[in-house]
Amino acid sequence: MDPTSVPAEAVATAHDMSFIGLFLQADPIVKSVMILLVVASLACWTVVFEKIVRLSAAKRQAKAFEAMVRSEGTIDTGQKGIAGHVVKAGLDAWRDQDSSESRAERRERIERAMKGALAIEVKRLQAGLPLLATSGSTAPFVGLFGTVWGIMNSFSSIAKSQDTSLAVVAPGIAEALFATAIGLVVAIPAVMAYNKLSGDVARIQSGFVSCIAVLGNRLARDRGPHARAAAAE
Repeated sequence: MDPTSVPAEAVATAHDMSFIGLFLQADPIVKSVMILLVVASLACWTVVFEKIVRLSAAKRQAKAFEAMVRSEGTIDTGQKGIAGHVVKAGLDAWRDQDSSESRAERRERIERAMKGALAIEVKRLQAGLPLLATSGSTAPFVGLFGTVWGIMNSFSSIAKSQDTSLAVVAPGIAEALFATAIGLVVAIPAVMAYNKLSGDVARIQSGFVSCIAVLGNRLARDRGPHARAAAAE
């Protein structure tokens, strides 16, 4: 038997090539990179699930708000969530009437108040999305750093052992590439989720803005019993 094959086999069998084995056998720096990426992944998925729940509620509120605005009936002050804050802001602005202002000025003031309330609620909906964007753009590079570091260690092992066989360098390279794989696993869902969720937020905001224009015009012209009854509540 070729004596040079014994060390190579010993090295090969000493390394567990499973995911857990690659992590446990990795260099401390590479291991730290992997832990950082796993924590980032957990944080991103937490944001994703939280946003799915909140945006689902916001979509229902937007539909209820649109139905109320299009109905031309009494303004419903029992709206919940974003719709409730927008309606309250509009009615508060409606109550603060100035006899010297024109209808256009009154409508602009009411719409501005409702859009201000909407902007605050949209910022709350957007909370957490920057984390997805940051993770999606930086995770591959963080993983690449771990890969570069691991490959440097592999070359150092070659220099120390004076052995260029694949069995010597393969475990270190596998550990290094595993870091890049984790980075991609973090980045790809984060980017997809960011694009989807930010698009949903934009559509919700657009729906509210279009209805605010209708409601603002209605409040500016309506001095009848419906508006007064709603404003008095």
